[in-house]
Amino acid sequence: MLAIPAIDLREGCVVQLVGGDFDKEKVRLGDPRDIARRWTGYGFQRLHVVDLDAATGRGTNRAIVRDLLADAATPVQVGGGIRTTEEVESLFSDGAERVVVGTRAIDDPDWLREIAEANPGAIVLAADVRDRRVVTHGWTREHPRNILDLIDELSGVPLGGLLVTAVHREGQMAGTDLPLMEDVAEASEWPVLASGGISSMNDLRALQERGLAGAVLGMALYTGALDPRILAEEFST
Repeated sequence: MLAIPAIDLREGCVVQLVGGDFDKEKVRLGDPRDIARRWTGYGFQRLHVVDLDAATGRGTNRAIVRDLLADAATPVQVGGGIRTTEEVESLFSDGAERVVVGTRAIDDPDWLREIAEANPGAIVLAADVRDRRVVTHGWTREHPRNILDLIDELSGVPLGGLLVTAVHREGQMAGTDLPLMEDVAEASEWPVLASGGISSMNDLRALQERGLAGAVLGMALYTGALDPRILAEEFST
């Protein structure tokens, strides 16, 4: 299983939010390129970059994303507010290994299939989940379908992966939602990445035992709860 550090961008800084709430920002660091170099230096094999401002319609960190991709010494997957084919193509041109799409992909499955077929194995669907319901538009709208229904409806789409974030655990260091992740991994035909609440090596080992392909980590890394060197060494494939 692969451990993947998150670089969440807000107003030009790297941040960590509690429970997906923009009013509960716990970490704020400057110079995203320095942060990316730090994680790469520890030995992590992939980075996960998200433009939170774009995801919520508050602005854009596109220039910073472009700089991160140009500077990257390891593969990078990029998400946050990506809602057009042109944006997808631009990110691939700028060097993204994978493009992560959420809100529009869930609202418009025909578009998701179109970009996935044009870029087989390189599109990751991000499904933010609160109590098994999918939420979109930066966690502000609850979708009528639950995550297992969504997986069933998208069968056959050539995705590179499915990223499931347990928003109700995000940034709270309360442990992963293991029953959710186990059910998703069993139902999904694509590699599944887990996010939200992961706070210990035991959390990660439990996810690995249940067949998860990777875990995106934020708060536990930024607060020092997990040792990045040990983490990168154990979860590197």
